[in-house]
Amino acid sequence: MSEQVVYLEGAYVPLSEAKIPVMDHGLLYGDGIFEGIRAYGGRVFRLDDHMKRFQAAARAINLELPLSIEEITSIVLESCRRNDIVDGYVRLVCTRGADGLGLYPKPGSAKPRLFCIAGQVALYSDEAYKRGLKVITSHLRRNKATIVDPQIKSLNYLNNILASIEAHRYGADEALMLNEEGVVTECTGDNIFIVKNGVISTPPVWLGTLDGITRQAVIRIAREMGYEMNETPFTHFNVLNADEAFLTGTAAEIIALTELDGQKIGSGVAGEVTMKLLAAFRDYTKKPENGAKI
Repeated sequence: MSEQVVYLEGAYVPLSEAKIPVMDHGLLYGDGIFEGIRAYGGRVFRLDDHMKRFQAAARAINLELPLSIEEITSIVLESCRRNDIVDGYVRLVCTRGADGLGLYPKPGSAKPRLFCIAGQVALYSDEAYKRGLKVITSHLRRNKATIVDPQIKSLNYLNNILASIEAHRYGADEALMLNEEGVVTECTGDNIFIVKNGVISTPPVWLGTLDGITRQAVIRIAREMGYEMNETPFTHFNVLNADEAFLTGTAAEIIALTELDGQKIGSGVAGEVTMKLLAAFRDYTKKPENGAKI
């Protein structure tokens, strides 16, 4: 098998040769943005939505993208083609560029650096989708929007990483993160939904969550399937007492949360609503109108 090819600053190079300078602000300070994107059946899922979020994040951190959104879209598709991606995962990144050791990014002193990695992903096994995930509640609180807004998919993921380390320290798959008021926001890499008496709820983004592309799709699918679907605040209590709970994310898709802090959620295995939504979501990804052709 030929070596994976990465787009980096105007060229497609072998992965082993794809390098960035040690003075890059993305490396030194987490100063940049990224998107995690999926391809299904030869199409890049919801690529336009990913590009809009990428552009919005750049604007939020005052980062001028080095290329137009149309050009970046073409790079994502070409990266998939060059790596023979039919079903896979794309990581798109833009850093502030190399600008010395100072914190302040002086206007015009650095050229933003764009790169794109296209490869495979298999976050969880088929068995895990039936069994569900073991989750703990992190003692770390989710960043407030007045600090670094979690809606910005920035390279600074230390808040999430520390909570993920905590989860694995206790033998869990994921960590649930609350805000300063003790209200549920999201997990370290996924949005969260709960099901109670047939009603599905997920936290609104203003509480401190990323407006996930999969989250958006699930909200739409659930409503089309006839479920009452609410974006509303809830607490740890509501998760523990839910009939079902599940997580959504680009890599995870839809996966049940079946144990929280050592207590079973619902029956302790993936519930009926969760599995129906997973099947519907996978059908949704196969529709030509939901993906850009590679």
